[in-house]
Amino acid sequence: MLKNTKTSFGLISRSLHWIMALLLTGLFAMGLYMTSLDYYDPLYHSLPWWHKSLGLFIFFLLLLRIIWKLSNPQPESLTTHQQWERRLAHFIQKLFYLLLFFIALSGYFISTAKDKGIAFFNLFELPSIIALQEETAELIGDTHELMAISLAVFVVLHALAALKHHFIDKDKTLTRMIKSNDPS
Repeated sequence: MLKNTKTSFGLISRSLHWIMALLLTGLFAMGLYMTSLDYYDPLYHSLPWWHKSLGLFIFFLLLLRIIWKLSNPQPESLTTHQQWERRLAHFIQKLFYLLLFFIALSGYFISTAKDKGIAFFNLFELPSIIALQEETAELIGDTHELMAISLAVFVVLHALAALKHHFIDKDKTLTRMIKSNDPS
């Protein structure tokens, strides 16, 4: 089952969720590690290329995910969920999308601050649209880092909530994102 139903997420939604989760975890770890490198470390010169390319890839996946979400039915909330849980889940999902969008946008501006494009896995170059002053680029860089840390905190809370639903509430919240719950 590729598409979502009223009771279950389809294979495409589940795949996009987990692929992005894995890539974002790696990208976050890479970003933290990159900031600790000095100029003479060989990874100082190669990791930013990977970080930018993977960041752009995640941005493309985000756009695909939003399009897929808008063109697919969404599984209904479980009847065991409280109204506040439903509202919080919808808010957090929108917050994830906004943070991912603005993290990518700020990453783009940091990377193109010197009016140089971004190579996307050496397949093509995303051009720069504006050069930035150094102070502005630094402010955007700090904002990029703060948003990435905020996203990581919300992801951990999201994972803990899914585990709470699975082990304490014993509902299908987590399993709906792992496998199809539709009887077929």
